[in-house]
Amino acid sequence: MMPFTPFGGTIFRLVLQVPLLGMLSGCAIFAPSPPERQSNICEIFREQPDWYDAAKASEQRWGTPISTQMAFIERESSFRSHVRPPRTYLLGFIPWTRPSSAFGYAQALDPVWDEYQDDVGGIFASRSDMEDATDFIGWYNARTQRMTGVSLNNPRHLYLAYHQGQGGYNRGSYRGKPVVLRAAGEVATTASRYRSQLPSCEAEFQCDAFYQVWPFCRG
Repeated sequence: MMPFTPFGGTIFRLVLQVPLLGMLSGCAIFAPSPPERQSNICEIFREQPDWYDAAKASEQRWGTPISTQMAFIERESSFRSHVRPPRTYLLGFIPWTRPSSAFGYAQALDPVWDEYQDDVGGIFASRSDMEDATDFIGWYNARTQRMTGVSLNNPRHLYLAYHQGQGGYNRGSYRGKPVVLRAAGEVATTASRYRSQLPSCEAEFQCDAFYQVWPFCRG
């Protein structure tokens, strides 16, 4: 009979996690690299033109402006597809649990992502896919508008509801939370900057057909 050790179960779980971590790392290898110039939405879309298509489709479906969607993602993940919150450490050195289940471009939590999949996203929707992430943000903000009355053109308060949940927003849970309020202000600033930049380059990304060549095509 093996002697009892207080961390035996922990070590066993860590051993079991190694193959899974390897598989996840392999998926991340094929993900797009984060844009180098994240302060400029034109440069973001020039590096990843498919992201424009994803954000435009979400805007048309749900109403959240492209600039707001991308500002959310810049804040939440810095455009990293497989990012999670950092792990905590047991005894200061043993990798332990994460503070939340947030994952992917939009840092969607497991429960609300499950709701999105059940509602409109489907079982194959992935938080590490930009098309699904932008659609999720649009879906969530449309629900925020219905539940709180916040305008889809108000990125600051949309983000407060995104961070605190619609119920928390209605209760004013963000009040007295300077970190949350500062983050929402930064998202609003980023969205405003992206909104002012996009008209100067949007036509570049509206050439969808093989016979269309910018600058001679328009959306």
